Amino acid sequence: MGRRNRREAIAMDLTPLIDMVFLLLVFFLVTSTFKKDELALLLKLPKTEQGAGSEKKMDQLTIELSNEDLAVNGKKSSMEELPTTLQGAKKEALINLRVDGDVKYQRLVKVLDLLQLNKLENINLITDKEQK
Repeated sequence: MGRRNRREAIAMDLTPLIDMVFLLLVFFLVTSTFKKDELALLLKLPKTEQGAGSEKKMDQLTIELSNEDLAVNGKKSSMEELPTTLQGAKKEALINLRVDGDVKYQRLVKVLDLLQLNKLENINLITDKEQK
């Protein structure tokens, strides 16, 4: 009987490759969540030719307003909940007001009245810079 050479099929171990793919997937998922800027509504902001940038401060409140929705610090809210939210704000807090260009003026006036009632007078109107 002759001796037969048996060759085993060489198979590549895919376990480390799969581990690396999952690690990369987790890495990109985790890092992409930190990129959000606490904005809840997609707004079409009015354009301006000039404007100053805003620095992040500790005592800051961002109000986003569209025709249908309202958000405070990135969390959807309602016009009825806004007075209680504003009562908790410090008087020297910076109020960033992001208003959609198509919002009815009366809706904006309601928000401005609530800010005035709570003596919150440090208001920034956030706009997009016009492209030339």
